[in-house]
Amino acid sequence: MHIIAGLGNPGQEYAGTRHNAGFMVVDALARRLSIEIGGVRFRARAGSGSFRGHQLMLLKPRTYMNLSGESVASCLNTLRLTPESLIVVHDDLDLAEGRILIKVRGGDGGHRGIRSIIDALDTGEFVRVRVGIGRPPAGVDPVDWVLTAWEPDGRDRMDEALTRAVEAVMAIITRGLAAAMNRYNRTPKAEPEPPAE
Repeated sequence: MHIIAGLGNPGQEYAGTRHNAGFMVVDALARRLSIEIGGVRFRARAGSGSFRGHQLMLLKPRTYMNLSGESVASCLNTLRLTPESLIVVHDDLDLAEGRILIKVRGGDGGHRGIRSIIDALDTGEFVRVRVGIGRPPAGVDPVDWVLTAWEPDGRDRMDEALTRAVEAVMAIITRGLAAAMNRYNRTPKAEPEPPAE
């Protein structure tokens, strides 16, 4: 089984903000695979389903970003899974807006949600799909930047990135990490690539 955890903050006031890119990807993945994200389990909104014979659990932690690890650890422990089963999708200030990067293991890169997961699991040995939101303009605090929504001229670019992140997750599941990284860690081309299905 694969656990796909999208990071974000619950509540309408955070919906559509840059910090909720992980939630947006999980929602888009759920729609793509016809998986219903229903009631609360593991301190998260959760839904289970399958894709090409692979069992999936989709998570949107309700613990708020800085305590994401509590939800993720509860899921892994309850289902008796190891961190190698985990794919975490999250926003990243250090990636240009619209870029996608698959990363395997490592530190938190300053992301508090990832830090919480590393602390809760006592390891950084899990896959991350990073969604670039870019650095804020001069004079704008990064804390304020991540909690704002995209302007209309950036929304189309981010919609494309969210779609690409969904396809990256699907490729990890079906084709393996090496193939997914080779395909999705490149700068996007002008022409769209075929989907991961």
